[in-house]
Amino acid sequence: MRIGLLTEGGYPYVSGDARLWCDRLVRGLGQHDFDVYALSRSERQQGEGFIELPPQVGRVRTAPLWAAGEDGVAFGRRARRRFAECYGELAAAVCAGDAVAGDAAGAVSGDGESGVADRFGGALYGLAELVREEGSGLAGALRSESAVRALESACRAPGALPAARGARVPDLLTVADRIERTLRPLSLDWYDEEDGLGSVDLCHATSGGAAALPGLLARHFWGVPLLVTEYGVRLRAHYLGSHEESGPARALLAAFQGRLAAEMYGQAALITPGNTHARRWQERCGADRAKLRTVYPGMEASRFWEVGERAECADPDTLVWVGRIEPGKDLVSLLHAFAQVRKARPKTRLRIVGTPAEGPVGAAYLSDCKALAARLFPDGAEGVRRIGGRPVSFEKIGAPDLSSLAEAYAAGAVVVLSSVVEGFPINLVEAMFCGRATVSTDVGAVVEVIGGTGLVVPPHNPRALAEACVALLRDPERRALLGAAARARALELFTVEQNIAAFHGIYLEIVSHCPVRRADATGEPLPFAVPAEAHVRGTWAESATRSASASGPRWAAGAPAGSGAAGAGAAGALSDSAQERVPAGEGAR
Repeated sequence: MRIGLLTEGGYPYVSGDARLWCDRLVRGLGQHDFDVYALSRSERQQGEGFIELPPQVGRVRTAPLWAAGEDGVAFGRRARRRFAECYGELAAAVCAGDAVAGDAAGAVSGDGESGVADRFGGALYGLAELVREEGSGLAGALRSESAVRALESACRAPGALPAARGARVPDLLTVADRIERTLRPLSLDWYDEEDGLGSVDLCHATSGGAAALPGLLARHFWGVPLLVTEYGVRLRAHYLGSHEESGPARALLAAFQGRLAAEMYGQAALITPGNTHARRWQERCGADRAKLRTVYPGMEASRFWEVGERAECADPDTLVWVGRIEPGKDLVSLLHAFAQVRKARPKTRLRIVGTPAEGPVGAAYLSDCKALAARLFPDGAEGVRRIGGRPVSFEKIGAPDLSSLAEAYAAGAVVVLSSVVEGFPINLVEAMFCGRATVSTDVGAVVEVIGGTGLVVPPHNPRALAEACVALLRDPERRALLGAAARARALELFTVEQNIAAFHGIYLEIVSHCPVRRADATGEPLPFAVPAEAHVRGTWAESATRSASASGPRWAAGAPAGSGAAGAGAAGALSDSAQERVPAGEGAR
């Protein structure tokens, strides 16, 4: 079958979120063809180019989320009237009470929550249909004075969100700008029945928000089923990262994200959260439990195999923390906890391995942590670790005894996670692959991942963290048993192989229950976008593909003659889109 893989800020670019996960999925499902539709988050990311793509990727089409895409074209009078109606409905639905409610999936009838959700969906698809007819002009309209006035009117209407009633012009401008950024995919030229998302068998959105919008439109226009995978729920990310906006702007943007999430979950054939923590957020946003299938992220276990096999640690008196240094990791509590650990076991050392998060916040936090360590441990806290010396060290992968990530985990007896905010704890899984005993805070999906194979303590509690670390440092046998159990659990649940097998089954299940209704030139039904003979080498396959292309069935539109085993387009196939990039031969730069 042909999969339309929808990404935002990651695959197939050299850098970005979920890049490795998507690459492993595509390479592991070589029996399917993939068309990648990617949204880039920055000019730098787009300029870095693509990773080397496997032959089953037939087409890559890209579009920037960082550029407004203004083309200088304005809607005519009739189009402006339609836009005002649609955007007014959208704004009214966003401002109509709490968008993040248990009834968002439609449990309430009449003019209640489900009626508001219908208004939001109708307005969204109305805007998309307007763009299809007009071809351009949406970006300017979404930023126009009429859009801001529609938001203002909705905020002042009876029954509007209490927090939004005090919205001022700067707040409304902020909200209009953020809505425009999210809705930019509505203006793309990806929505073609012959050479776009209308020609795929299944759309797989690798995140919510903007990445899922093309899938929603393919579902609306052609009935293409939509699969949504969320390893980080967009609404949760908004709540955690929206401190710069004012209260009214934050409330309005949360309501918009909630409405969009409810529409996405309502239209999706299946939703695959990465853990139970994300699943609860999705249910809160209106996802039907019957559509939810937890699929854990797949991680490469082979990188940690050697360390996991030998089990022993480099230093039984050392604690190790590995990760990205930022406030959410709460290294301050870890340092205070370590001060208590040193009182019980004076020879213990703490190795903090990682780099600060990008931007001034990460660098400032690292500096603060080093200063705190210097105050708590006057014998020194910076630089590399010396035997018999500094109790705390801040290090990076690449040091003489930390040549790899696996060696970092092997450097200590206990691996510590001290976060106050966490989604799926990747570093914790890596420690489990290495057979390490762990002490973690009870945040995000930590308890679900650990499953009883490590110690878990409350966040923001240095005393509990210290007591758990001391308990494991004093008991080598318990450490060994917990480490072995953790490794067995990780190998069973969190490998690339289990992830690929899960999605292979889900793809087949969705297509069998929600097929796209296609027919050839004679009216005969066609079950898949790519005929089976396109995957067979030889002259028979080539002639069959040429014959199919000549007869004009829509499922063959993207399959060039002689594509052979690559199916519908070997890597490098182009469409007419000005936003498309050539994947073939463009390796990591």
